[in-house]
Amino acid sequence: MKSWGKGRALPWLGLLFVLCAGAKAQEAPPAEPAQGNCPMLPASTGLHWEYRGTADSDFCRALREDGSEAFGLYIADKSPFQPRRGDRAEEATIDGKQIHWYRSQIAGKPDVQARETLIEVGNGKLAHIWMQAQSADQLKEALGQTEGLRFQSARLSRK
Repeated sequence: MKSWGKGRALPWLGLLFVLCAGAKAQEAPPAEPAQGNCPMLPASTGLHWEYRGTADSDFCRALREDGSEAFGLYIADKSPFQPRRGDRAEEATIDGKQIHWYRSQIAGKPDVQARETLIEVGNGKLAHIWMQAQSADQLKEALGQTEGLRFQSARLSRK
């Protein structure tokens, strides 16, 4: 039986280290940690949460690196937003649930493309999600980013 001998294990350990590091680099980046009841943000979006909460609601804004809002959401028992079938726009899936986005208008900003939707997120809570985009490309990007949201329904307890 051949022995490894002094110094022979080091090249193999180095190779093993390189292989493990390469495999780790190919894994998906970790999600942005949720704050309050904000959903998980995939790290690939480059977004981070600005969070404000009260005893019975959560207000979350997904911000880009430049500080502009990609989209926002409000989680509570009720929502002031009432979807109207005539305003339906895109269909999508958020956290495994089929939803419709609804067109909305921003007073004084006729060129802004705005969308909003409602989604049940567990324990009797609703999330009202909205976005405002300056272009069709920016709207498409924000719509795609919301599809990666993952709500932590176990944490959405009634307060």
